[in-house]
Amino acid sequence: MNSLNFNNIIRFFVLILAQVLIFNNINFMGCINPYPYILFILLFPANNNRTLFIFISFMLGLFVDIFSDSGGVHAASCVTIAFIRPAILKFAFGMIYEHQNIKFNNTEFGNRVIYFSILIVIHHLLMFMLEIFNISNIILIAQKTLFSSVFTLILCILISILFSSKQR
Repeated sequence: MNSLNFNNIIRFFVLILAQVLIFNNINFMGCINPYPYILFILLFPANNNRTLFIFISFMLGLFVDIFSDSGGVHAASCVTIAFIRPAILKFAFGMIYEHQNIKFNNTEFGNRVIYFSILIVIHHLLMFMLEIFNISNIILIAQKTLFSSVFTLILCILISILFSSKQR
């Protein structure tokens, strides 16, 4: 097993544990909940087996659902962003992604923020829509999506900078 696979396995379990033990207990003003566990999906190597990646993303969401007693909303949201991720990668990074040689530590900061933002907002919007599941609460869904997305984006950027293997 190479070090990249080992790092991904460690990242998978550390992010689940951090989400379940720390971040699930954070609830600012009733509508700000950080979900940095999706950083695993955001930073997963782009040139790996797509079917395996979608399955691993499902398992990530399922584990968070099991520990959070949330009925599958995380699994559904994770599978969705794993499925649409190639299109978002192509949009955010263009030719770097086309040549299948994308390394997130070597990408421009602005492109990385755009990429993180799009996937985080989609994940949170879908998750809160499934969690609340009532169109009359569209304002609450939008509010939770916006505030939680901003907080998650900040956390994901900080974590990815702190734990990047290459210092700029």
